[in-house]
Amino acid sequence: MNQPLAYVNPQAKVAKNVVIEPFVNIEKNVEIGEGTWIGSNVTIMEGARIGKNCKIYPGAVIAATPQDLKYAGEETLVKIGDNTTIREFVTINRGTRANWETVIGNNCLLMAYVHVAHDCVIGNNCILANAATLAGHITIDDWAIIGGLAAVHQFVHIGAHIMISGGSLVRKDVPPFVKAAREPLSYAGINSIGLRRRGYSTDQINHIQDIYRILYVKGYNVTQAVRIIEAEMPATPERDEILAFINKSTRGVMRGYSGLYS
Repeated sequence: MNQPLAYVNPQAKVAKNVVIEPFVNIEKNVEIGEGTWIGSNVTIMEGARIGKNCKIYPGAVIAATPQDLKYAGEETLVKIGDNTTIREFVTINRGTRANWETVIGNNCLLMAYVHVAHDCVIGNNCILANAATLAGHITIDDWAIIGGLAAVHQFVHIGAHIMISGGSLVRKDVPPFVKAAREPLSYAGINSIGLRRRGYSTDQINHIQDIYRILYVKGYNVTQAVRIIEAEMPATPERDEILAFINKSTRGVMRGYSGLYS
């Protein structure tokens, strides 16, 4: 840690075995857990809470003030979990008084040039590929994968175990377990490969697929589809997770593929 070419504010709380490369700048009111490596030219600003065994690559800026004109200087945070990797030139803004914090979970990978805006909450084991961009107040559940150059609208909710194709414009909520692609962004099937890798059985995957056939393939509107799913599909954790996601959606869920833009 005793890197003479780095600046570490005396009020920062940095574990003894953190590795800090040259030209790093760490401000006050920062906490960094043991085993973390911080590459050269990283800037960690006030309000950062970084967990154990993280890797932060050159040029990243953590806990910069929000790019939100309503932000009035309130003391807010960025929280990053353990074993998370933040690649080159990632920017993560701290929260506003809306939620007071921006949160990134454990075991995440944020590839180069990703931007995470104020008050976002990203779960565990998520991957954001190069230059994916999140507006403010976005929630991403566990095990989500977002392709490079994707742009996500503010207040969108992205469900667990999803995969969104690169270059997508995400304007609506993306329910769990699906693949999303095309323009406008729409249902492209079940993320069956990802689910198998995470231990879901064939029966569970088929059950999820049957639910989404009702929602996206058979021509029902969302209200009709939810009613049929509740009445005809057996209650399982997967069914209940999908229904809860849809019922809590404030922006409306992504729709099925219409074929108009093929």
